Amino acid sequence: MKKIAVILSGCGVFDGSEIYESVLTLLRIAQQGSEYQCMAPDIEQLHVINHLSGEVAEGESRNVLVEAARLARGEIIDLATANPDDYDALIFPGGFGAAKNLCDFALKGADARINADVKSFAQAIHTAGKPVGLICIAPAMTPLIFGEGATCTIGTDNDTASAIEAMGGKHQNCPVNDIVIDQERNIISTPAYMLAGSITEAASGINKLVDEVLQRA
Repeated sequence: MKKIAVILSGCGVFDGSEIYESVLTLLRIAQQGSEYQCMAPDIEQLHVINHLSGEVAEGESRNVLVEAARLARGEIIDLATANPDDYDALIFPGGFGAAKNLCDFALKGADARINADVKSFAQAIHTAGKPVGLICIAPAMTPLIFGEGATCTIGTDNDTASAIEAMGGKHQNCPVNDIVIDQERNIISTPAYMLAGSITEAASGINKLVDEVLQRA
């Protein structure tokens, strides 16, 4: 049975992992007869967003691993302890946590830097020839992980696409129900809630991505 690593970035669209995208990813992996292991870095979030008001919750702090454990029903490990050899593939769900906690793209755009544990784990999966899937805003990390010329999509947002290309990546526009594949590097990406107007639209691309990752794993 194939085992897929899923790196989460907290819990909640504005400061962590996008919950629908994460659950859809886990559901599809299980529906296709594979296993998943959720993991997250044991670090503090950039900030906490009140998801009712959309405002920063001043004076509040939360831990990425602890928050991600909510999504994983407690079945989660510290990314720093994860062994890439144990997994057949890797998937990053989206949510602003990918751009705020796993890297600082949300703050620094083309000057972004990535968390060292995220980078080393993802590069180890990649170097072993295993597929990596990135959803929603998570593909903004593509050039930070895979280097110059790596191809991905975040949908059709010109500003985000320009920042990805300024970092050395190649962006390809893509509709919500499709995926972009970097054949040479074994990278698969899909826009999900960068474009989706509903959970069913998000699922259309995520299911394709998971299926492609599993086929290549």
